[in-house]
This record gives sequence, structure tokens and C-alpha cells, in this order.
Amino acid sequence: MKLLEGKRAAIFGVANERSIAWAISEAFHAEGAELAFTFAGEVLEKRVRPLAEGIGSILPCDVTKDEEVEKVFATLKQEWGGIEILIHAIAFANKEDLSNPYVQTSRAGFHLAMDVSAYSLVALARHAAPLMEGRKGSILTLTYMGAEKVIPNYNVMGVAKAALEASVRYLAHDLGPKGIRVNAISAGPLRTLAAAGISDFKTMLHHVAERAPLKRNIDAAEVGKTALYLCSDWGSAVTGEVLHVDAGYNIMGM
Repeated sequence: MKLLEGKRAAIFGVANERSIAWAISEAFHAEGAELAFTFAGEVLEKRVRPLAEGIGSILPCDVTKDEEVEKVFATLKQEWGGIEILIHAIAFANKEDLSNPYVQTSRAGFHLAMDVSAYSLVALARHAAPLMEGRKGSILTLTYMGAEKVIPNYNVMGVAKAALEASVRYLAHDLGPKGIRVNAISAGPLRTLAAAGISDFKTMLHHVAERAPLKRNIDAAEVGKTALYLCSDWGSAVTGEVLHVDAGYNIMGM
């Protein structure tokens, strides 16, 4: 029997075939999960639909709009009755708020980064929880070491990811009595659409590969396999954790 056979997963945040969310989707599909994907806007739909149509259903959802979030989960309830897995792979900040020093972050830019990158997990978890009760549900989000340490050119996103990681712990506490686990993967740098907005990203990749204990960068499939562990029965006693998948880079001090 496959690890996720009979399980249903809602995937928020696939951007293209190089995104971490897609690598997670492929790992889940290979292990028997039934998948549903969301997209926000026509541009992302054109990227996501060709990927998703072969292995799952696809639904529109802008996570900054409560009515769209409600509609997605109402549809999932109607079609599936419930879900076992929620993947939150959503983050956004204005380009100028990533390139400018953090002290220059605008109020509007701060609110936007927090809303899309951190609060959206709370909103999705609130709607997913009733569909997960009695199903040993698992909620998983994606973070980065910029939440823990200062990463040049990550700026407001690092602060938003710190809020996201704190949210993982509080949600794990709130939802634990319902048998729902909440965790995060802190992945090393990868060449994704999101990474394209970070200045001097190539230098970051080189720095990590040079200093990480494994002396290399990671690939998206390795994050997918870790997600499989956390969202399957293999991770049944793990909740409230931030698990690093970064070739060990996070342990280094000097």
C-alpha cells in the first residue's frame, strides 16, 4: 500500500514545474494521494493548469480574499467530504521591499507581505480544520532561514517568515486536540520563481554549497520527500516543528 493512498491533499502555491510545491505534489501523487490545486489570477493559471490537469483538480483562490478561501473549502467539502493534507506554499512581498533596506519597508508593503505570507496560513488552517477532524490531518507550510537569521536582500520576507513560523507553533497547539498536526519545512535556497525576486541569488547558492556540511545545494525533490514524511503516518507524532532541509547549512556558525 502506498503511503498516501486514500488521502486527499489541497495544494496552495504551485507556481511552475520548478516550484517546491510542485515537487511536493509529485511526491504525493507517486504515493497515491488525490490532489487539488489552486491558482491566483490568469498568469498563474496558465502555468498551473497544464501541470495540474493530469493529476488533480484546479480551483481559483486569492488568499487575500476571504470569500475565495471560503469557496475553495466549500467546494472541497462538496466534492471530497473532507481532506487529510493542506500544503501552504504561498509568499509574496513587493520587489522594492526586498531590495531596499528593511528599515525602509513601507507600511503597505509590510501589511502585504504579512497578509500573503503569514496570515494566509491562519486563514487556510481555520477553514481546513473542520474538514480534517477525525482524519489525522496534516498542515504543512514552507519557510526559510531568513526567519531566524539576517539574510541580505530577504528583508521584510524574513520578518513575515518569522511570523509564519510562530503561527505554526500556535496552530499546532490549537489544532492538536483535533488530531491535526502543523509543521514547516525550512528549505535551503532553490532556483524557483520566488527566488528570482531576491537580489544576488547566485551568490547565495554558491555560499551555501561552499559552507554547508554536505558541501552542496539541495534539490526540490528532497523537500518533496521530507513533506511526504511529515504528512504521512511516518510523522504521526511530529507537530509544531520547523524541519530544515538545507544540507545542514543552518547548523553552521562560522
